[in-house]
Amino acid sequence: MRLARFDDNRLGLVDGDSVRDVSAVLADLPALRWPVPLGDQLIAALPAMREKIQGTAGPAKPLTSVKLLSPVANPSKIIGAPINYADHVAESKQDQAIAYGRKLNHIGEFGLFQKATSSLVGAGEGVALRFVEKRNDHEMELAVVIGRAGTRIPEARALDHVAGYCIGLDMTVRGPEVPTFRKSIDSYCVLGPALVMADEIADPNDLDFWLSLNGEMRQKSNTRYLVYNVQKLISWASDYYTLYPGDVIMTGTPQGVGPVAPGDVMDCEISGIGRMQVRVRAA
Repeated sequence: MRLARFDDNRLGLVDGDSVRDVSAVLADLPALRWPVPLGDQLIAALPAMREKIQGTAGPAKPLTSVKLLSPVANPSKIIGAPINYADHVAESKQDQAIAYGRKLNHIGEFGLFQKATSSLVGAGEGVALRFVEKRNDHEMELAVVIGRAGTRIPEARALDHVAGYCIGLDMTVRGPEVPTFRKSIDSYCVLGPALVMADEIADPNDLDFWLSLNGEMRQKSNTRYLVYNVQKLISWASDYYTLYPGDVIMTGTPQGVGPVAPGDVMDCEISGIGRMQVRVRAA
């Protein structure tokens, strides 16, 4: 099952090149009262609602005719995994416009970071560059969406906590500031095109992916080259914070990161997950 959020917060079931509106099932979600619990209400309810979502016969539209929003609406946090591909470590050491003098050796020494949830958009919303006078880079990665809350999760049970996977773009302003600051700008976290349920991905640690900019290949790799694989990242993150349904873990980017400018078009694809096109504009 593949779920999309589109247009005016409609819920869609994706089938090939079309999306079927199944927003009627949202009426089954209980009303929330303050204080609203942490996490995404729909993601938490998916196991109980899955059969009804699949059986709902809503109107279908071509995917190309809708505006794709982030398939996750309300994550409590977006977690980033820096320098999680060895080839990206190497390119960062060679290009000080990426590293800015920081010592970049191993993810285990650097730790994780968080992106503001307000930075989250979907493929149809695009990236709005705030600081066009600075270097703004694309960083494509596999995004893991948590489906079940947990803390201190063992690696052996980590995938039991996954709802599904998306393509992620960790857009970045280069500079000396801490990553959380310069990666949290509005629209600098793109998630899409849909949430692919975990049972459709046999092994998240063996997925081909690529990003092209204006038709030119920029990044191409496979998640098998992750330094800390998906299970390790989930377990490690949960040692520090409780993970809630809808939380997103951006697993890291390989070599090939580079600048974007207003008018550019990024095409991204991950095997088994899909393809999305993201346009860049000035804010």
